[in-house]
Amino acid sequence: MRWSFVEAVIVLTVAAVVCPKVSSIGANWGTQASHPLPPDIVVRMLRDNGILKVKLFDAEYDTLRALGKSGIEVMVGIPNEMLASLASSLKAAEKWVAKNVSTHINTDGVNIRYVAVGNEPFLSTYNGTYLRTTFPALRNIQIALIKAGLQNQVKVTCPLNADVYESSNTFPSGGDFRANIRDLMITIVKFLSDNGGPFTVNIYPFISLYNDANFPVDYAFFDGNSQPVSDGGTFYYNMFDANYDTLVHALEKNGFGNMPIIVGEIGWPTDGDKNANVEFARKFNQGFMAHISGGKGTPKRPGPIDAYLFSLIDEDAKSVQPGYFERHWGIFTFDGLPKYALNLGTTNTGALIQAKGVVYLQKKWCVMKPNVRLDDPQVAPAVSYACSLGDCTSLGVGTSCGNLDGKENISYAFNSYYQINDQLDTACKFPNISEVTKTDPSTGTCRFPIMIEPYYGAAVQGKVFVFPLLVATAIATLSIF
Repeated sequence: MRWSFVEAVIVLTVAAVVCPKVSSIGANWGTQASHPLPPDIVVRMLRDNGILKVKLFDAEYDTLRALGKSGIEVMVGIPNEMLASLASSLKAAEKWVAKNVSTHINTDGVNIRYVAVGNEPFLSTYNGTYLRTTFPALRNIQIALIKAGLQNQVKVTCPLNADVYESSNTFPSGGDFRANIRDLMITIVKFLSDNGGPFTVNIYPFISLYNDANFPVDYAFFDGNSQPVSDGGTFYYNMFDANYDTLVHALEKNGFGNMPIIVGEIGWPTDGDKNANVEFARKFNQGFMAHISGGKGTPKRPGPIDAYLFSLIDEDAKSVQPGYFERHWGIFTFDGLPKYALNLGTTNTGALIQAKGVVYLQKKWCVMKPNVRLDDPQVAPAVSYACSLGDCTSLGVGTSCGNLDGKENISYAFNSYYQINDQLDTACKFPNISEVTKTDPSTGTCRFPIMIEPYYGAAVQGKVFVFPLLVATAIATLSIF
């Protein structure tokens, strides 16, 4: 979808009037979905909701074209898998910039402001895979931007997980970069600083809660109910401020106290774990918006906070290796419906506005036949198969579908596979145990979705999504019977 200059100015002006005090808020737009929404629909949804910044994880052609002349500021992404080739070849970096940055700026009118080189490449779980390639790739992309004459308009950055820094005394004041990558981090930070690039960090209080059963729940939120942490007389009432200021101290300690910081990802999932639910997600995201709305900042770094919510839309093809919640970070469902009341301070109504123009498949579902017994020998392998190629991450204790009985769990698994396969007749042919119904089996908080029509854009045509087989293994741990 293309926008005129006048339309873009109107959008920016309305946003400024509606939300004069809110710190800059953006959203992460990921596309790891079996049925991604068409880019023009997503861009319209962004505009309708006054979200004027978007962070991408790649540089898909159709996505960037749709953002042309929209008034939306864009951070394009380079996946970790591309770092090695870009690190080893300046020519490869120049070609990437020409194709994915220059062309879209000059021909399509896309407001590209940042190139995100890699995504959390120094995660400890990567075991050093990208340690040798991240900085050379960053440097080559910067050189390519300079050669293209874009170095003043487009800045490089490298989104990093908060695990790249640590504290020597458990308080923010002890902040410094992780010992095993400290020299590399200082090299990267200096390079970013020299070239006007920001430090981009992803901060996730939810992950701290997920990984530590003893983590104080209230400290993850912003309502001031937690026991404050005193750092030499500076009080911290929430984990975000403490984590952010640990980074500020780390930067200051190494001579970069004034370096701009972008919070590249922050959010809360709505499903897939006992603490991932609509209530907590609304509480966290609304609390965060209120926390940054006055431009107060943190105790160590007063002022506006530049942040991107994670994420815009659910992605049902993401790996579940970190946890089932990975597919449920969106403030919108996969089909663009708001999950809960959230006031971003950017719309006249104070509410999220759903996607317009979404086209659904027929209103029919695949379910377990009512006369089939749970101990039928065909059931277990059928469910395992359906979940391995579908999405059963909403099943299990504490999830949105956690109150289903055995047959309803099986029906959910069958329907997920059926919908992801575009309601093909053959996708509801589990031998003598499944059938198609036109009666919606949704119940309580558990939604049995109807899939949207597949999008066949230039960038995704011919792409086949296969869900990680990890779910098949993990299904044994789900109490589906």
